Amino acid sequence: MTHPHVPFIWYELMTDNADAASAFYAAVIGWTIEPPTSGSPLDYRMIKRSDGGRQGGVLQLSPAMQAEGAHPAWVPYLHAADIGAVTTAILGDGGRQIAPRMDIPEGSFAMVTDPLGTPLYLMQPNPPADRPDAGSDVFAAAAPQHVRWNELASPDLAAAKAFYARHFGVTFTRAMPMGELGDYCFMDYGEVGLGAIMQRHDPAVPPLWTMYFGVPEIDAACAAVAANGGTMMREPHPIPGGEFSAVAIDPRGAVFGIVGPRGA
Repeated sequence: MTHPHVPFIWYELMTDNADAASAFYAAVIGWTIEPPTSGSPLDYRMIKRSDGGRQGGVLQLSPAMQAEGAHPAWVPYLHAADIGAVTTAILGDGGRQIAPRMDIPEGSFAMVTDPLGTPLYLMQPNPPADRPDAGSDVFAAAAPQHVRWNELASPDLAAAKAFYARHFGVTFTRAMPMGELGDYCFMDYGEVGLGAIMQRHDPAVPPLWTMYFGVPEIDAACAAVAANGGTMMREPHPIPGGEFSAVAIDPRGAVFGIVGPRGA
């Protein structure tokens, strides 16, 4: 992943009950969440799609992590060609470091916030020796079980746009007016539409990225949310292209989105 297709290269669910999360997301999205790696100091589980690819990971939050303020949430990993330099630049730009750099065989990563308090991981991946140009496929704008859209409601829209453009090479040249809610500013990476950033209007809502996962049929996925202990925050509504999106909370409190067609 030395030359990423897009900056979003991995996604992680932090949760206080990985077993419950495994059952919930299997029912709603269709993923298989593998058992934790034996002997690992962390309870970390890989998310596997039906096509055999890996979609991200699940981190079981320890009591110590929760005592320090960690809570159930989805967090993206963004590509850093030089993690040391990017971390330094982000901290100099008003960001904050949450977790120090860690080096594993797959690469180096660190958890930071943007200047508005939104958490994210930075990752400098080590591509496989036999595939030096390998890229991540966890983001795919039209595929089920992949992330299809990345959305952020930020406390400062202009500052957030400038930050992500400066550090991750995204652009904001298109916007959709939403009346008194302001503009929904589309985020692109070259020709690829990654998602959007908008102004947050409820100060009680923490700034977090919301990832929208592709599903085969939106109403069936919403029904699975309710049947498996989740809560719908926003029922399906139409989006450009003829599909529908919705937002939900999993049984442990992590917010996520779903997007897909509506059956006949």
